[in-house]
Amino acid sequence: MVTIPFEYRHLPTAEELPDSDETPVDNELQNDIPNKLLNLLRSIWSERSDWFWGVDMGIYYEANIEEPAKSKSIIPDGFLALGVPRHMGEGGRLSYVLWQEQVMPILVLEVVSKKYNGEYDRKFEEYKSLGILYYVIYNSTSGRRGLYKKHQSLEVYKLTAGKYEIMPSVALLSEGGKMIWIPEIGLGIGCEQGVQDAWQREWVYWYDSTGNRFPTAEERIIRAEAIAAQEKQKNQKLAAYLKSLGIDPDQV
Repeated sequence: MVTIPFEYRHLPTAEELPDSDETPVDNELQNDIPNKLLNLLRSIWSERSDWFWGVDMGIYYEANIEEPAKSKSIIPDGFLALGVPRHMGEGGRLSYVLWQEQVMPILVLEVVSKKYNGEYDRKFEEYKSLGILYYVIYNSTSGRRGLYKKHQSLEVYKLTAGKYEIMPSVALLSEGGKMIWIPEIGLGIGCEQGVQDAWQREWVYWYDSTGNRFPTAEERIIRAEAIAAQEKQKNQKLAAYLKSLGIDPDQV
């Protein structure tokens, strides 16, 4: 449980702050990619209760005591905080309020909008000024002409000496796949071709230290079904063989 120091107790709480800016996302990936990473973490860290992954949730960093609704916030597509309770009350978090949580998110994710929203400049400065250690940008249109031609589809920047420096990626065995290791969280983040809800495209995933991708829930089900089918086939072959020897398999 987070204890709020006395001098912070007069500041607005999450219940007093707007929990949405009512601005819709402008492409499907802005929902799908952060939620995919969240669902993977639920499996990878199923036994941990000291982390929180927010999706399209406001991070409040400067309070306005007189008019709480005017408190300053920023809303990444996704963010990770470590060392905080996984769940906060029956209704969960309305937003991530720094003067209540007292833990700065360690990583933020932006999925580049169809309409450019400052992911490569303005948001650089905003996240840098907050002291976010890792800034991850995913851009499905990178490498093409125009604004994004010098950028890769997935880039991870680390705050070093007050400046964001791009981190090197490691090529994966999968065609075109790559991963960037993040030691502070004990996971790598990367991208490769995959399928989600019958949608074949490049997706963003979490990886272990050897570059192995953590499977999605859908993939785990498919794998379990395949193993069960193989086991059933194996048992059927064994039963047929025993019967050929005049042995009742049910009596073995």
